[in-house]
Amino acid sequence: MRRFINRKPTRQTGLLLAALPFLLLIGIYLVASHARLAENPKDKLLPAPSSFVSAMQEMALEEDKRSGKFLFWSDTGASLQRLGLGIAVATLLGLSVGLSIGLFPYFSSALDPFVAVLSMIPPLAVLPILFITFGLGELSKVVLIIVGIAPFLIRDVAFRVRELPEELLVKAQTLGASSWQILLRVAGPMVLPRLIGALRLSLGPAWLFLIAAEAIAATEGLGYRIFLVRRFLAMDVILPYVAWITLLAFLMDWALARLSRRAFPWAEP
Repeated sequence: MRRFINRKPTRQTGLLLAALPFLLLIGIYLVASHARLAENPKDKLLPAPSSFVSAMQEMALEEDKRSGKFLFWSDTGASLQRLGLGIAVATLLGLSVGLSIGLFPYFSSALDPFVAVLSMIPPLAVLPILFITFGLGELSKVVLIIVGIAPFLIRDVAFRVRELPEELLVKAQTLGASSWQILLRVAGPMVLPRLIGALRLSLGPAWLFLIAAEAIAATEGLGYRIFLVRRFLAMDVILPYVAWITLLAFLMDWALARLSRRAFPWAEP
């Protein structure tokens, strides 16, 4: 008798099971929306799908009369620029500082306690400090993303370096490798798959910090637009924006997973 734990779905069944929760959620929304609109056709809490289409057509395909921009694409570009810059700097810090802490005892003694304490500070708690220090422009928003995810990346890379077999480092030194060569040609390539995995886990927090910063001080961006229209109860704009943010995050995660599989097939299970 085959136990349930050993049974695996076919590809078609797996796709159906993956789609089932989304279909269920959409069905619940449609039923609830129809019920509320039947009682009050002007209800804004759960608008009909046609309202989403008309609102997004106005935001994405029609120029704003005041700014002359297509607001949906302008907001997307601004948010992705801030997010991309923050993630890029945090990744460089995570790789360089994490390798140094994990590989060199002097760096570990000097920086490991500091990074550990830094990682315990709630990033949103220092947001006012960042606005005071760096102003209300782009820099403070990017720095918030860096402060939010860089300590996690640093510690994760450092842990991975410390997990490397000691005999691997000893053999490299026996063959005449310098500390710099060990960092670049032994430890570095070994931790890159782990760095990509940690970066995938950091995408959610990175989006959270970006939206929080845009909600407080910005003139464009996905988070800014969501908090701007909330006062009008414009759910026909808010829900598509939330869905768009989710789709962007999913595509970024998918791209990183594909990059890891192609660049480091030896690290895949």
